[in-house]
Amino acid sequence: GRAPEVRIDRYAENLRDCAERVSIVKGPFADLIKRAELAYESGLGAGSVIYLRKVFEMITFEVAEIAGIAVLRPSGKRRPFFDVLKEVNEKRNIIPQRYSSDGYKLFGQLSDVIHGDADEDDALLKFRPCLQLVLGVVDEVKRDNEFARAIDELGWSADDVSAIAHKAGAA
Repeated sequence: GRAPEVRIDRYAENLRDCAERVSIVKGPFADLIKRAELAYESGLGAGSVIYLRKVFEMITFEVAEIAGIAVLRPSGKRRPFFDVLKEVNEKRNIIPQRYSSDGYKLFGQLSDVIHGDADEDDALLKFRPCLQLVLGVVDEVKRDNEFARAIDELGWSADDVSAIAHKAGAA
């Protein structure tokens, strides 16, 4: 019989083959960042932004869990991300200070693209700035963890550190 006609619509390379082309990001979110960059390189704006939002959500919920902040309502449903992010940021300052007054705006930008409020060209234009801001959140969490480790090594309690911070702020 006749063979069907086949047309390649899109070709995606194996992630391991492209490792040299994407930025070097280490840590638990490296795979998602690499996937975001590969989607961006393939011209998939919304696809690239989906990975960024996933990183932002994951790191926020991980910090919430560590900080003892509830992510679920008593009914078992997940709390609104805005509420969780606000509480996490108040307790652990995960949003870089430069845009900490409205850290939820980043999540809104990412969500707008994902929910179809931006076309692919807009999504591709927003990818790099959003990537920088998401990586800023990752860096803030990493920096906070390093400070916490140093404080523990010195044997200071969290109350001592809070008192020192308040005195410094009053000066």
